[in-house]
Amino acid sequence: MTFMERLEALCAEKGISKRKLEKEAGLGTASTSKWKTKNPNQESLGKLSSYFGVSVAYLLGESDFRTEREAIIQGWNKTIDTEALADETKKYEKGQLIPVLGTVVAGIPLEAVEEILDWEEISVKLARTGEFFGLQIKGDSMSPRMIEGDVVIVRQQADADTGDIVIAKVNGDDACCKKLIKHEEGISLVSFNPTYAPMYFSNQDILDKPIQIIGKVVELRGKL
Repeated sequence: MTFMERLEALCAEKGISKRKLEKEAGLGTASTSKWKTKNPNQESLGKLSSYFGVSVAYLLGESDFRTEREAIIQGWNKTIDTEALADETKKYEKGQLIPVLGTVVAGIPLEAVEEILDWEEISVKLARTGEFFGLQIKGDSMSPRMIEGDVVIVRQQADADTGDIVIAKVNGDDACCKKLIKHEEGISLVSFNPTYAPMYFSNQDILDKPIQIIGKVVELRGKL
C-alpha cells in the first residue's frame, strides 16, 4: 500500500476530510495535495503519526502493523516464519521520532513554551525504556558543555539521582535544565557555568513553590 492509499484509509476511518486533517494535525494548507507526487518530510510524518496514533512505518506502507507494540505481539502470536519477523523488526530499528516540545532556558528559569519546534529520532531500544521528548537549550548557564540551540533528549520521570542532569519546573510553570544535587535538607540546581550561582531549595521550598522534576537528560545533541 502506498502512503496516499494509507492516508486516505486512515481519513476514512476517522471520518474526516483531508482539509480537516491539515487543520487538526497542524499541517500546511493543501499539503496533502503535494503528497500525491512525493512523501511528506519527517516533521509532517511525525505530526501524522501522533494524530492517527500509528507508526511512521505504517504510514509509509512499509508495515502492516499500526504500532511497534502490535508488530511484536502479532508477530509472535501468529504462525509466521522467523525471517519475516526479523524483517519487520528491522523496520522499527530505524528509530522513533519524538517532538522537541519547546524551549528550556539554561539560566534564570523562564516559562517553557509547549509547542513542537522540531522532531528528533531516538533508537527503538531507548524508546522502550520510557516516554521521551526533546527540549532546546537557551542561554549560557550550562556552557561549555551545553550551548544555546543544542537539544537535550529527556526521559520523563519525577525523580533523579544526585549528579543527574534534569529538567525541573520552578513555581509550577518555569522549566530549567540543571545538574541536580540532593542534600538531606533540600536540593540544589547547579549550572555548569560557574558565573551562575547554584539555586538552593529547602525541603519546605520544594513543597511550597513547588519544585518539580519532570525528566532526566539522557543525551545531548549539539547543533553547531
